[in-house]
Amino acid sequence: MYRYDGYDHQMLADRVAQFRDQTNRYIDGKLSETEFLPLRLQNGLYVQRLAPMLRIAVPYGMLSSTQLRKLAYIANHYDKGYAHFTTRQNIQYNWPALVDVPDLLADLAEVEMHAIQTSGNCIRNTTTDQFAGAAPDELEDSRAYCEIIRQWSSFHPEFAYLPRKFKIAVCGTADDQAATQVHDIGIYIVKGVMTRLAFVFSWAAASVARQL
Repeated sequence: MYRYDGYDHQMLADRVAQFRDQTNRYIDGKLSETEFLPLRLQNGLYVQRLAPMLRIAVPYGMLSSTQLRKLAYIANHYDKGYAHFTTRQNIQYNWPALVDVPDLLADLAEVEMHAIQTSGNCIRNTTTDQFAGAAPDELEDSRAYCEIIRQWSSFHPEFAYLPRKFKIAVCGTADDQAATQVHDIGIYIVKGVMTRLAFVFSWAAASVARQL
C-alpha cells in the first residue's frame, strides 16, 4: 500500500492545524454556520440533528493492521465503541463531539489517514473490487490505478467545488466486481498492446459534464 513521504505528512499536519483553527473560531462565534459549512464538509464532517458524523477515507478499501487498531482506538475514545463501514469502503463515526474532531483528525494523521474529500461536492473516495490483488480472474491489480487517481484528485482545488459529488471506480477483473456502472466514471483494465485502460462514463458523468 502507498506510504506517505515527508511532503504528505507535512501537508496533512497543516490541514489538521487549519481545521483546528477553523473549528475553534466557529465554537467561539467568530465563524457563522454558513461560513463553517464548506470548511467542515471539506474535512468530512456532517452536523446532523443529534450529533456530528465524521467520514474517514479508506482509499480503495485498503487498511493496514496499524490503521485498523487506530480506528478502534478512535471508536472507543471519541465515539461509542463502534463505527460504520460504508458502501464506498469508508469508515463513519456517528457520535464524535465537535470540539474533539481536530484531535481525532490528528490521531488519524499519525497513521496516514484523513477525512478529506469524503463529503461535499468533490471527487469522493475511489473504489475497486474488494478482492483486488487476490481475485482469480484478475487481469491486473487495480489498486495501483486507484492510488494514481487518489493522488491526482486529492487537494485539487478544481475538484473541491463541483456541481455535485463525483465518484470513480476501477475494475481489474474480467467480470465487473466493482459496480462501475453505478459510478460517474467506471474504469476497466483490459488486455491489449496499445490500450491499458478503457473508460466507461455513466449518464451521471455526462450530466455533470453538461453542467460544467
